[in-house]
Amino acid sequence: MILVDTSVWIDFLRDRDTPGTQALNRILDRDYPFGITGIIYQEILQGADSPKSLRVLVDYFATQRFYHPLDKVDTYRRAAEIYGHCRRNGVTIRSTVDCLIAQIALEHNLFLLHSDRDFQLMKGCVPELREWLND
Repeated sequence: MILVDTSVWIDFLRDRDTPGTQALNRILDRDYPFGITGIIYQEILQGADSPKSLRVLVDYFATQRFYHPLDKVDTYRRAAEIYGHCRRNGVTIRSTVDCLIAQIALEHNLFLLHSDRDFQLMKGCVPELREWLND
């Protein structure tokens, strides 16, 4: 299973040709199972530039699989631990939300498809974080 990050969806929705969107197109073409998190959903919807485009996004993403934190408290503690572990290793993650997304990916044993520098840096501190590099 693959968790597709906001960074890839933004490029995909803007019709940009990037390694991330190429990978997402292959995932869609081959009907590989994928999903998003609630925070990814929120970030995507925040990018809507009109009520009409918001409705289109809501309708499309309502049909997608959502991955949620497995524990209402522990998931957030573990996300904070990811941030702290990276920080102690000289890596500053710009978005704490990315730590939460990474923790949800870990909890569900998902591959993460992203185009985000934070995840690249995080991988050095959290080797168990699995990236979707190619199929």
